[in-house]
Amino acid sequence: MSQVFEGYERQYCELSANLSRKCNSAGLLPDGAEEKMQKISEIKTGVDEADVLIRKMDLEARSLQPSLKAVLLAKLREYKADLNKVKREVKKISSNDANQVREELLKSGIADAHVISVDQRERLAMSTERLNQSSDRIKESRRTTLETEELGVSILQDLHNQRETLLHSHKKLHGIDDAIDKSKKVLTSMSRRISRNKLIVGSVIAVLVLVITLILYYKLSHH
Repeated sequence: MSQVFEGYERQYCELSANLSRKCNSAGLLPDGAEEKMQKISEIKTGVDEADVLIRKMDLEARSLQPSLKAVLLAKLREYKADLNKVKREVKKISSNDANQVREELLKSGIADAHVISVDQRERLAMSTERLNQSSDRIKESRRTTLETEELGVSILQDLHNQRETLLHSHKKLHGIDDAIDKSKKVLTSMSRRISRNKLIVGSVIAVLVLVITLILYYKLSHH
């Protein structure tokens, strides 16, 4: 299995377990409580991070061999379903909290302005301010997450291109090795032919020398 995918998977599993614990904890807190709103903000940030990890795993899985890709994509479907469940839980918790704030705002609008206490006005103002701050933090977290995701995708694409270049170079080297082997075979064959030709030429010369010697001997012996 891809080590890159395993690294993202390990991070996601840890993050998913942490999000589940926070959801259970936030659900037990009273609506409108500052601690609950803080936890909801942390959960939403964690959900964005989990989305980024799933995208990275999906990109890495699709760059692998078909057999391995099919197994990893099946895992990803389970992770996506798990994350969607967390998103629904967060939406439910956030909806309950927002309804509580709206009810308080409606009550305060219906009541006579002279009857509303200073403490209640301050509490509603603080709740609104906290909601705005949470919204700003979420937007900033999403912006940072998107920038990080773009950087990660760019790095993965560069690595993929480098791997393709290395594979292409390996194929070229393999072709050069084959050419060298063929050249060696040709040279060996030529060397054998040269040796055989030398032997033939030597044999012919020896025969000629023997014939000349016999001829000279014959002439000398008849004088």
